[in-house]
Amino acid sequence: MPILDSINIGRPRPNPYKKVKSTGIGKQAVSGPVAVREPGPKRSGLGSGLVGDFIGDGKHHGGNDQAVYAFQREDLDRWAERLGRELPNGFFGENLTTRGIDVNEARVGERWRIGPSLELQITSPRIPCSTFRGWVGEKGWLKLFTADARCGAYLKVLIPGEITAGDPIEVVHRPAHDVSVTMMFKALMNERELLPRLLAAGDDLDAETQAVVAKYVAA
Repeated sequence: MPILDSINIGRPRPNPYKKVKSTGIGKQAVSGPVAVREPGPKRSGLGSGLVGDFIGDGKHHGGNDQAVYAFQREDLDRWAERLGRELPNGFFGENLTTRGIDVNEARVGERWRIGPSLELQITSPRIPCSTFRGWVGEKGWLKLFTADARCGAYLKVLIPGEITAGDPIEVVHRPAHDVSVTMMFKALMNERELLPRLLAAGDDLDAETQAVVAKYVAA
């Protein structure tokens, strides 16, 4: 059964990689329980969907459509072996480190229930930024991460709730379309010809991505 391997909370730390002064990357695992709720819009909202979690760049991160970031332990293990270094849960900035579920093959609009009541919905892939590149500190990191195309997923909160490490993850709805997190990532990053295929996700596709697709189709 898929489980929540850990819940990870970020504390403010100096950010030498961007103009913003602080970052919440490099999150630390906590046992919980942790409350998860809608954070509100970017810039003016609470940032993260997890109570106690810090987001430094509220212009580009956080908000309702990026309330929670999930990355799977299996891919952390693979990167740890490839890079020859330990990668603890939360190191990639993920709020939820999962085990036993392929986050990257999840469909946009897919809904997960975690613990007794929390319900989340997949919205989009994680797009790597300069803070992520600087934090990991590997030469050519953004190219490596992009080529791998196993980026983890952002989720929005449909039903708030409390979660604890070890909680089961249940897929309660999987859309009929084939727009996965990885497909969306590739389309947005370096395979622009895939952009029209994202429209198969219909209303599950966020407004920002719909605008990107519309501009590409009209060109």
